[in-house]
Amino acid sequence: MTHYYRWPLRLTSLAACLLFWQLASTTRLDLGLLTFSYVPTPAAVLDAAWQLLHSSKLLAHLSGSLSRVFAGYLAAALVGVALGLAIGRSRWAEYCLLPPLEVLRPIPAVAWIPLAILMFPSSELSMVFITFTGALFPILLNTVHGVEGVDPRLVASARSLGAGRLAILREVILPGAAPSIVTGLAIGMGTSWFCLVTAEMISGQFGIGYYTWESYVVQNYPDILVGMLLIGLLGMGSSGLVKRLGALATPWYRARRNA
Repeated sequence: MTHYYRWPLRLTSLAACLLFWQLASTTRLDLGLLTFSYVPTPAAVLDAAWQLLHSSKLLAHLSGSLSRVFAGYLAAALVGVALGLAIGRSRWAEYCLLPPLEVLRPIPAVAWIPLAILMFPSSELSMVFITFTGALFPILLNTVHGVEGVDPRLVASARSLGAGRLAILREVILPGAAPSIVTGLAIGMGTSWFCLVTAEMISGQFGIGYYTWESYVVQNYPDILVGMLLIGLLGMGSSGLVKRLGALATPWYRARRNA
């Protein structure tokens, strides 16, 4: 399929989803297990978004959420890539580090809230920690997968030419694992936003996640959807940015895939 059809198809799929939402909410569609009786219409959500756009709180909500997500994400990127390289290259590191990390990985973000409150002196650091846990494991596991997927013959060839451990890491392992690392970074960005509502439940101050949770508590249904859509759009945009930067950083992979 040529790129000429890409955007028309994407816009058509979005329009179809909006049309279904409009019809389901206005007719109060009830499918038994699934009902749209209380789901606000797109017009109601658009009106709520317009009010938020003209609210003095919007900037505080956006800046608070962006700072928390990116602080947690950057910390997770550094730790996840470093641990992934160590585990992927060293059996000792794999045996010592991977088991406890695998135990921690299935724990949902909401379960970390009590411990985060106990461990950190401020609610801000607690919220950053929650977004950190969301991003860490996708980055870590994709890095390990990428490192382990590097052809051993390339490593042997570099070693036979006199390359040391650092040279092999820099010239062979990192370029070979880079596509998987970029994938992990993009997924990690999305999961950071996924954990945002959980993180901002800790502090009743500001943030898109807090705005969404507060709207649920007071049963302001259009605002709930505004918050959800904002998180989705910001997550999609930031993940797309990571993918774009990753593609620019790995031109050899893009050229090979397009060949």
